[in-house]
Amino acid sequence: MANAQAPMGNPAVVGLAGFGLTTLILQLHNLGLCGLGPVIACGIIFGGLAQLMAGLQEFKVGNNFGYSAFVSYGAFWIALCIILLFNKYDIYKSSGTDIGYFLVVWTLYTAIMWIGAMRIHGAMASTFTLLLAGFILLDLAHFGYPAMTKVAAYVLILCALNAWYMMAHVIFMQVFGRDVLPVGKPWIEPRPVAQGEAQKA
Repeated sequence: MANAQAPMGNPAVVGLAGFGLTTLILQLHNLGLCGLGPVIACGIIFGGLAQLMAGLQEFKVGNNFGYSAFVSYGAFWIALCIILLFNKYDIYKSSGTDIGYFLVVWTLYTAIMWIGAMRIHGAMASTFTLLLAGFILLDLAHFGYPAMTKVAAYVLILCALNAWYMMAHVIFMQVFGRDVLPVGKPWIEPRPVAQGEAQKA
């Protein structure tokens, strides 16, 4: 008789942790509460490398949403840190408008993921809604409305805490053996299959 396969950990607990923490520390910087050093360190290692690793693990379990999200946002953090370091050392310097366009293309990607998130569960949908709103506010901040940076910071702090809530949901469910932190129903429910369609299938 073959041995049962050992249970695997859920890579989302690392991906969500890295995304939430790095988003949070960047917003604390944007609010003037800490310097840029912790942002770059977390952005490269935790928000970047750790998220990339989590995304590759999502690939192994066949989760295309997690695979795309964690690898892409991991790459986002590494790319952002490279831009910040290049600006610091006068290498391929990016203007505020350059960074604005960088954020715009990530806004468009996030909009696609936001639609998918609404079919997963309420916590995922609210996280991506806040993320999309935060990106839009940052876009505005880089194209003539700098006051939006602080508004975006508060929105993205909520986004980061939402991501940690989902992380805690997964961890606590295993630790306590029950759903301690419910994530809610999908915002877009699957369409019911009509009886005639079911017979054709």
